[in-house]
Amino acid sequence: MLPLIPFFERFLPLTEAERQLITERVTERRIRRRQALLQEGFPCRHYTFVVEGCFRMFGVDAKGNEHNLQFAAENEWIADIGSFHSGKASRLFIEAIEPAAVLQIEQKDLYFLYTHVSKLDRIFKVIIEDKYVELQNRVLQNISSTAQERYLSFLDQYPKLASRLPNTQIASYLGITPEFLSKIRKDLATA
Repeated sequence: MLPLIPFFERFLPLTEAERQLITERVTERRIRRRQALLQEGFPCRHYTFVVEGCFRMFGVDAKGNEHNLQFAAENEWIADIGSFHSGKASRLFIEAIEPAAVLQIEQKDLYFLYTHVSKLDRIFKVIIEDKYVELQNRVLQNISSTAQERYLSFLDQYPKLASRLPNTQIASYLGITPEFLSKIRKDLATA
């Protein structure tokens, strides 16, 4: 069975016909470490479900500094939603941090599924709402929390990733230097 089916059925049960329609509209891919799913300047054409591995979504500023916006590991989705829905060029990159296996749904296929498997319309609404709440919390933390508080929140949000991600990636997500992240970790360990 496609690993996506149990994920969707955590929200609502699916009929065999609905499972079949979903399976027909999904593409499986293997991704190498550091391989891009999305590059700046190109439209985001897929919603990507991570079966195994880990990804990061990031932007690059005028000075060439990378800023991580999101991580996605097993049983999570990643996409530049604005680019996906508008068809406009993305300002972001999505890159594999580890070798990965993913399932992807193109926009036309997702819209087909919304129409023919109406439960998916509700499921994706919940997924998007959860990501929106996550984004709101992140923005609030960035303007009102200390770096240590942001790190503790990161550990709470991504408990399994802290040991899988390099310090440089976590520091970029938190908006601090890797050296300052090391200091925060040391302070927490001795507290």
